[in-house]
Amino acid sequence: AVVSTQSGPLRPGFNPNDNAQFCVVGNGVFKTFKYNEGNLKANPIQKIEPQNFLCHSWLSEDRIIVGTDTGRMLLFEGQEHKKDFHVSSPVAPDSTGGERSGTAGQSETSESGMRSQTPVLCVTKYSKGFLCSAGNGIVYMYEKTDERELYKKAREIRIPISADSAQATANMKGALHEIMHMTISPSEETIIATSRNNQLYTIGLTGAEISKGEQSLFETLSQPFHYDQITGLDVCIRKPLVSTCSLDRTVRIWNYENNSLDLTKEFQEEAFSVALHPSGLYVLVGFSDKLRLMNILIDDIQPFKEFTIRGCRECQFSNGGHLFAAVHGNVIQLYATYTFENVGNLKGHNGKVRSIVWSQDDSKIISCGVDGAVYEWSVYTSKREGESVLKTCSYTCAAVSPEGGTTFAVGSDKTLKEISDSQIQREVPAADTVLTQVAISRSGRMLFVGTAQGSIRAMKFPLTVPGEWTEHQCHASSITKMRISYDDSFLFTVGEDACLYTFKIMDKEGRGLKAKDITYAEEILISKSDLQEKDTAMKELKTRVYELNMENEYQLRLKDMNHHEKTKELTEKFIQEMESLKTKNQVLKTDKDKEEAKHEEERQELIERQHLELRDLESANNQKLMAEYEKYQELQAKSQRMQEEYERQLAAKSESHKQALREQTEQYETKLHEKIGQLEAAHDEMRQTMRIHEETKKQIEEDADREILDIKNMYERRLREEKEGNMRLTGETGIMKKKFKSQEQEIEALKSDINNLNTEKNKLNGVIKSLEKDILGLKKEIQERDETIQDKEKRIYDLKKKNQELEKFKFVLDYKIRELKKEKSTDCDSALIPLL
Repeated sequence: AVVSTQSGPLRPGFNPNDNAQFCVVGNGVFKTFKYNEGNLKANPIQKIEPQNFLCHSWLSEDRIIVGTDTGRMLLFEGQEHKKDFHVSSPVAPDSTGGERSGTAGQSETSESGMRSQTPVLCVTKYSKGFLCSAGNGIVYMYEKTDERELYKKAREIRIPISADSAQATANMKGALHEIMHMTISPSEETIIATSRNNQLYTIGLTGAEISKGEQSLFETLSQPFHYDQITGLDVCIRKPLVSTCSLDRTVRIWNYENNSLDLTKEFQEEAFSVALHPSGLYVLVGFSDKLRLMNILIDDIQPFKEFTIRGCRECQFSNGGHLFAAVHGNVIQLYATYTFENVGNLKGHNGKVRSIVWSQDDSKIISCGVDGAVYEWSVYTSKREGESVLKTCSYTCAAVSPEGGTTFAVGSDKTLKEISDSQIQREVPAADTVLTQVAISRSGRMLFVGTAQGSIRAMKFPLTVPGEWTEHQCHASSITKMRISYDDSFLFTVGEDACLYTFKIMDKEGRGLKAKDITYAEEILISKSDLQEKDTAMKELKTRVYELNMENEYQLRLKDMNHHEKTKELTEKFIQEMESLKTKNQVLKTDKDKEEAKHEEERQELIERQHLELRDLESANNQKLMAEYEKYQELQAKSQRMQEEYERQLAAKSESHKQALREQTEQYETKLHEKIGQLEAAHDEMRQTMRIHEETKKQIEEDADREILDIKNMYERRLREEKEGNMRLTGETGIMKKKFKSQEQEIEALKSDINNLNTEKNKLNGVIKSLEKDILGLKKEIQERDETIQDKEKRIYDLKKKNQELEKFKFVLDYKIRELKKEKSTDCDSALIPLL
């Protein structure tokens, strides 16, 4: 558990051996408490320097270890600071294994310069010592020792980093692989760890796995997961595949039939959208710089065509797979899947397009955007055939019915809209919740919506106003995409919490819906080079198998020959042993018969001796029985005499008791007569007192009647005065009520204005967020263009410099030409002179 405070989070933890004792750590906080007889008392602890304590663990009833953000671990026993450990990874090799003994007051200057300041994020106890996480993906195991160090680092366990991951080094530097939590199974056979990037790892603690070396590696539990917001989701038709893309720069292909991860591909850029081809052989992914069409191979995803569409947030293959649509800002571009030709551009939106969906016959495309428009486009003419515009709503998703006549859309106005013939036929309120996604089954009988709170609603269909639904809470934040499988058996959702959920669609009675008879395709793609390598490897393996078979046959023949020889030898040996055993058995049988005859004689003698002893015992017991019977007769006569004596004593006691009772009765009757006389005298005195009381009462009643009349007159006068005052106050109250009603009307008007302003504020906030994302994209584009401009300017400068050199060279050439012309004219003149 974590408790947030102004100084940072506090982490409490109970002592597993004493539930009345617990510890609390935090930034500058380290305290232990004891709960006793309803009071919570802090235990005194040796004073230490303030530090940011991140975690702690109880190692025993009075021993606790605490981790800090500087890579130190402090061991306390009772209230005394016993020892320090440095668990951070050393920058230079360190033969001490990262330990340092001493108290908190000792200097750490020499060691702190050699170690990285890596925080200790979690500590977990086990029977041999404890485990702690320090560094990116590192867990240290400390074991108990009988020496002065108390605990010694035994080995380390690391998270394996994929060598082909383009972002492996960057992720490690970004501390994405830091282990945040660890737990050990009760049998201490398995460790489960979670990292900062939402991954689960496991390792066995058995001797066979840990004793392989001092450094061991975690294994991924189940499969790797996304660790950042999932931005894209799509389902394949001919294969049980789901594709997702995320801001963690990965594209993943999942198999929902066996709930496994088939492929993962990491890229240099963030992926914003993804679409799976119906055949399951191609995937379309939108990145910040381009839209890429890629082949899904058996063990890789390879790009083979790029389209110049920047920041594509939405793309979708047609149901036939021959076309795909991609959003470029507020324009939807249509491409042929196999020729890559741009067959059309759908222009009409004034804002970003947030959702596109194909009709089942691929003749129409439904689109919606932040401009509040829902458009119906013809794929063949690239023209708009229907529209529904609501400026006050920023749409986020749309779905179309199987026949293509009805569109369902959700947006920022917290309603689900049913649109038909370009008109909003029905608006279903969402109970003050923003709806982000909508999906309709291919059968047209089921409708699901996703909310900004991460819940999924199964709507009663056809829709009614007000709407009826069954809500299921799953995601921790807003749902970003939602899809239904082709056979209407599964619902898939992804959200900003980096989670992919798969739901089995069932009816109200809990039965699965009758799925269509679909046979999934099993063909896969493989590159030619991989196929050639596999063929070469298969040929080599076949040759090797043939050679091994020949060698095995030869070895088997040799072994058979050896076995035959050994079998023959053993058979002869066994026959000889059997003969000797038969002889021994005959001798033993003779000895057995002799022993049986001897034992029979001894048995007969024992039986006769037993009969004699039994007769002697019977005669002795009969004599004892006769003596005991005589004693019994004497005791019975004595008992009879004692009973007669007791009866005589009882009769005497009864007579004396009756005499005493008669005397007591006479004495109490005398006292009773005396009390009766006293009672009659008291009655006479009471009657006299009653007469006096009646006279006094009559006098008091007369006085009270006179006082009542006086009080009645006084209060009647006061009542008249109060009635007059009440009439006056009633008039004033009517005036105040009118004023109050007018004030209430003004308050209601102000409340409606406030609600309208809040609605506009939410819309503007949404617009601001989308604009901020656009600004980020534009800034990146500006940066790229600035780099291009700088390259062009540098090129221009080089060309100008070259041009100047060429001009100089031209000047020199012109000068030489003029000189040559002069020389030529001089030569001509000198040649003409002799002619003259």
